[in-house]
Amino acid sequence: MTTTEGETPSADPVRSERAASRYITFDRQSWARLRAATPMTLSEPELEHLRGINEEIDMDEVAAIYLPLSRLLNLYVSATQDLHRVSATFLGRIAPKVPYIIGVAGSVAVGKSTCARILQALLAKWPDHPKVDLITTDGFLYPNSVLDERGIMNRKGFPESYDTRELLRVLRNIKSGHEVVEAPVYSHVVYDIVPDQKVVVHRPDIVIVEGLNVLQARTPATEFVSDYFDFSIYIDALEENIEQWYVDRFLTLRESVFQDPDSFFSFYADLDDEQAVAAARGIWRDINGQNLRENIAPTRDRASLIMNKTLGHRIDEVQLRRL
Repeated sequence: MTTTEGETPSADPVRSERAASRYITFDRQSWARLRAATPMTLSEPELEHLRGINEEIDMDEVAAIYLPLSRLLNLYVSATQDLHRVSATFLGRIAPKVPYIIGVAGSVAVGKSTCARILQALLAKWPDHPKVDLITTDGFLYPNSVLDERGIMNRKGFPESYDTRELLRVLRNIKSGHEVVEAPVYSHVVYDIVPDQKVVVHRPDIVIVEGLNVLQARTPATEFVSDYFDFSIYIDALEENIEQWYVDRFLTLRESVFQDPDSFFSFYADLDDEQAVAAARGIWRDINGQNLRENIAPTRDRASLIMNKTLGHRIDEVQLRRL
C-alpha cells in the first residue's frame, strides 16, 4: 500500500526516512477527501458540549479530520468483528463479543480528551457498533495518600504514579468479554481518586482509552497497556505550542474551577495574571514538559495514527501506519 499524495518532507532526515517507511503521510486536504460520503452526524450544540477548555475545534475540523477517521475506524472494527466470527467458526464455538479498543495518547493540554469524546460521539452513530465507552487513565492514578507516602506527589502523571497493574486487569477483563467491568474515577477538582464512584463498562462494542502514557513500553514488564489496543492514536504538536495551551488553560481554570473552595488548586485563584503565568510555566517546566520529553513523546512512533496539531488546535497533517 503506497501513496505519494499528501506526503510531506521532514526537516529531520532520520525521522523522515523512518516515517516514510512506516507511515503514509497526508496533508489536511488529502486526508479530508478520505471522508468520502460519510455523513455529518454531529451537531454544533453537541460539539460545543464536547470541546475542551480553550479548544477552538469547529465543524470544519470535525468534517476534515474526524469524519475520515471515524470512517477508517468503522471499517477496521467491522473487519475485526468478521475475523472473530471466522475464528469462532473454525473453532466450532459461538463468537464471543470482543470489544474493539482504541488508545488515545499525547501530552497534557494537547487535546486528548476532546479527541476521545468526539470519536466516541461519531463512532456511536455507526449502526454496527452503537455502544462506545470511554475510560481515562486518570482514574488509575494512585490516590494522593499513596503518592505522598511514596514521595512522588510531584511526579503525578509520570509512569510510576499509575496503578498500571489495575489498569491492565481492567483491560484484560474488557478484552475477555466480561459483561460488566468497573474502573475508578478521578476528580480534577479535588485532584484525587473519588473512592465511591466507578465508571461502568457494560458489554461495549468499542472502548476508547485516553491517557498520557498508554503507549509506553520502556519498562521491565512483559505486559503493556498497548497490548490490548486494536488501534492507537497519538496527538502531536510542537512543545512550545503545547506549553502555551497549558498556560492558557491554567488562566481559564484560575477564573473557574480554581474558584471552587473544594478545588485542590484554590490557592491559585487569587493570583494576578503575571503570577499565574509564572506558576503555570513553572509547573510545565518541572513536571509536564519533563514528562512529555522523557516518557510521552518517545512513544509517538508506536501509534497506529499520528495527528499533528498547529496553533488553534488545527490538525494539518495525519500519518497512518502502513499495514
